[in-house]
Amino acid sequence: MHSNIKSVTFFLTSVAFVFLSSGCGSGSHDSSWQKKEGLVWNTSYHITYNGRKELGDSVVAILDRVGKSLSVFDTTSLVSRVNSLESARIDDDFIRVYSMSKKINEITEGAFDPTLSPLISAWGFGSSHKASPDTLHIDSILRYTGIGKTHISGDTIFKDDIRIEFNFSAIAKGYGCDAIAEMLERNGVSDFLVEIGGEIMMKGRNPEGSAWRISIDRPILSNDREIHDSQEIISISDAGIATSGNYRNFHRSSSGETYGHTISAFTGRPVSTDVISATVVASSAMEADGFATAFMAMGSEKVKSVNSKLGLPVMLVLSDSTTWTSPRFKSMIQKK
Repeated sequence: MHSNIKSVTFFLTSVAFVFLSSGCGSGSHDSSWQKKEGLVWNTSYHITYNGRKELGDSVVAILDRVGKSLSVFDTTSLVSRVNSLESARIDDDFIRVYSMSKKINEITEGAFDPTLSPLISAWGFGSSHKASPDTLHIDSILRYTGIGKTHISGDTIFKDDIRIEFNFSAIAKGYGCDAIAEMLERNGVSDFLVEIGGEIMMKGRNPEGSAWRISIDRPILSNDREIHDSQEIISISDAGIATSGNYRNFHRSSSGETYGHTISAFTGRPVSTDVISATVVASSAMEADGFATAFMAMGSEKVKSVNSKLGLPVMLVLSDSTTWTSPRFKSMIQKK
């Protein structure tokens, strides 16, 4: 699944890293910590958990199941079938992701919308196509976008216009993290960290016996080259976290104009706000993923207004190089 660019990496102290290295897959019997990693949906995944059960096959099965439901790059997937029909029967994975998408869409007054795929394609994201915005028929495409033009009844989804297409890429990796986390819990695992393409879901304690520590990248782009730098390190457990940012995903039009990947559901055009990146902590990785994407399209003042009711831990990096953190996020920040 092609994703809006997310940039969160999990941080382990050197002591914890040594502990993991000696106890995961090395033949050591001193630790029940295990690590699973691999490639999926054009990105990588890393899973660390405390348990003696071998769950690698279960991880792969979950990822395969979610991909078969939600991957727009699989022509045989459920979402691909839904996109070609006016109505279709759907599975539990689709229902859960759709329901969360609609919830976030309503809370953010349309800032998050998984039906913008035609607009994303028109602007050249997800392909090597260089868009020419001055020739796009954006207004005509807007007629068949909007999650509000769809609804679910039972196990069937209905679309007001057959041309409406879903693309859950901005939330699916987060959901994948949650699905694996649920599988781990069903198998009695209470300490784990699941990361897929930067989206993270974690529970319990790290190998050192303390809360997980997460390093959030500073958004730096120099001469079109990505530079990694840590913005903040936070201490967190029993939550999901995601960061969305335009700084690592941009396109140039045929005229040479540079624009970010966040598309407005209202204008159909790339959004220009004072928010360079948005980090959100929530009860699930899917929810964090969706709100981080939405906050990119809203601008800092609107984010502050919406979040005053939500009360989520949020950090925004702004275009003037300053940061804004909500009270709950500020309490998580650790000294470097």
